[in-house]
Amino acid sequence: MNPWLAQIRKERRGLIILLSVILVAISVVTRVLLMAKAFAQVDFSVSNDLEMAFIGLFYDLVNAVYFSAPLALYLWLIPGRVYRKPWHIYVLYGWFFVLIFILVFNGVAEWLFWDEFSSRFNFIAVDYLIYTTEVVGNISQSYPIGWIMIAITGIVVLMVMAVRPWIRASAGSHEPFRIRTKYFAIFSIVFAILLVTVTSKYHQYSRNTLVNELSGNGMYELFAAYRNNELDYDRFYKGLPAQEAMKLVRENLKTKEAEYLSSNPFSITRRIMNRGPEKKFNVVLISVESLSAEFLGRFGNTEGITPFLDSLSQHSLVFTNLYATGTRTVRGLEALSLCVPPTPGQSIVRRPNNENLFSLASVFNEKGYSSQFIYGGYSYFDNMGYFFENNGYGLIDRSSLGDEEIDYENIWGVADENLFTLALREIDSEVTRHPVFSHIMTTSNHRPYTYPGGRIDIPSHTSRRGAVKYTDYSIGKFIREASKKTWFDHTVFVIVADHCASSAGKTKLPVDKYHIPLLIYSPKNIPAGTMDRLMSQIDIGPTLLGLLNFSYTSDFYGYDIYKLEPGRERAFISTYQNLGYIRDKELVILSPQSKVETFQITEDSQTAVKAEDPQLVREAISWYQSASYSFKNGSMKAKQYTSHENTDY
Repeated sequence: MNPWLAQIRKERRGLIILLSVILVAISVVTRVLLMAKAFAQVDFSVSNDLEMAFIGLFYDLVNAVYFSAPLALYLWLIPGRVYRKPWHIYVLYGWFFVLIFILVFNGVAEWLFWDEFSSRFNFIAVDYLIYTTEVVGNISQSYPIGWIMIAITGIVVLMVMAVRPWIRASAGSHEPFRIRTKYFAIFSIVFAILLVTVTSKYHQYSRNTLVNELSGNGMYELFAAYRNNELDYDRFYKGLPAQEAMKLVRENLKTKEAEYLSSNPFSITRRIMNRGPEKKFNVVLISVESLSAEFLGRFGNTEGITPFLDSLSQHSLVFTNLYATGTRTVRGLEALSLCVPPTPGQSIVRRPNNENLFSLASVFNEKGYSSQFIYGGYSYFDNMGYFFENNGYGLIDRSSLGDEEIDYENIWGVADENLFTLALREIDSEVTRHPVFSHIMTTSNHRPYTYPGGRIDIPSHTSRRGAVKYTDYSIGKFIREASKKTWFDHTVFVIVADHCASSAGKTKLPVDKYHIPLLIYSPKNIPAGTMDRLMSQIDIGPTLLGLLNFSYTSDFYGYDIYKLEPGRERAFISTYQNLGYIRDKELVILSPQSKVETFQITEDSQTAVKAEDPQLVREAISWYQSASYSFKNGSMKAKQYTSHENTDY
């Protein structure tokens, strides 16, 4: 054996080196397996291969420093007289069993996370750590978790056995506290330098997003995402002078039916005036979990997994060019209820100080409606219950159902048909006294893709295709049962996705992965037809209110698409840190470190790099910067008006 290595094995610091080697080895194996899994979508080239290999190794080593910190602290502080006791070697075996178990478990978890999101751990993983009941339940219902844990334990035992000689060699070392302090001080300086200087940006070189993902380290990315749980727009993104940004937004929000109520340059409050009598129909808004447009036959699907929605589309007003604002349910709920562009970091649904905001329920409640949010799971998840209860909605969730009313449930909630039975009951109880606005959020189209047997021809727990078809069945059953109610002829049904089933692609923001369907069905009141103009999810609320011919005071950032002059259409798409702005077949992406990129959107929804359009970039910045400013400064709060006269406030 190399004399240097033999000497290192006899010292305490040798255990840090051993742990680092194990971490790097497991990380490299994980990276190779993920590369194989994503083989078809990764652009393999000399530059990309070198990035994945060497930048990936750099992040593995950085993570090794972070991960070794608890063991380094222990090895520094444990006295020599205890360290050399015969029984202490079993403590060291325990350390390595626990640490190697975490590393192997993390590798398996990365594989499962990639299977769902096609990325390393990120902001979503941080969110999921908060809701351990749902996440652990989802994993146990989706995978043979018992066998996985047995396999992990077996692998860890074998690995600890393999490194026993190295651990034994270190167990008898004699290092004075002064020497240990010197080594720990060096370790601490390296730790601090890495903490201050290294960020995730160093592996964001390739145009291929998956190459960038594979160049990172999953455990490091989890740590980085936790540190960046909130992203302040002004600090991380390219901006404009605040008044200039708001001026641009005020200009872009002005439409023929809207009049600003204030000359305050930071106010977007407008009076929306629609001529003629208001149509106070009941409104049932169904936001469907992960319903990508590509699942529907109307958008080219040939699998027949949405037979009811395909049939209903023939009798509905169908919006064919609509894009979700984000990739999470809370982002979709934010867009549907608040009609604001996505702000970086957390969805507003999950942020502090999100009470008493101007929402879709604010408008309906002012018109004398009873507004409800009806959810098939427990509404504490993702802070949904708190958000909706404090923004004008009555809350109804899983706890409102008795055990005898539930045919089936999994960790996310009851089967969609039971959710819709609950919704019918709640609407019936209110509709005789007030018109009703009910926002219903489904859950069945979510891993583990389980649902009651005998409903459709795809067995439960087999694929997303089955979950989509079961949700389609449940919506069909709900509409048919609602059609027997006295209130049906005076009701507008709005069916839309919260987000797509997958947001993974070769680019940062693959446009086609945000394309969602929207059907508005009210056979007695709204003629069937097609709207093919570009729309954002935040435009649904204003467009719906326009169809009802409502006049109201608005702080929405969305448009009534029927009142908007042609050529002014735009859409917003985002992840938790990349903010996309679509207009005129061009896509602007705003990213942290004030990065701006411009792309041309091709006919097949792919993107090609394009020279920057300064005016388009200014528009993109103004929308996102102003939305962040408005929430941060309380401008999104609902306001009370005693008249429609101009008022500075």
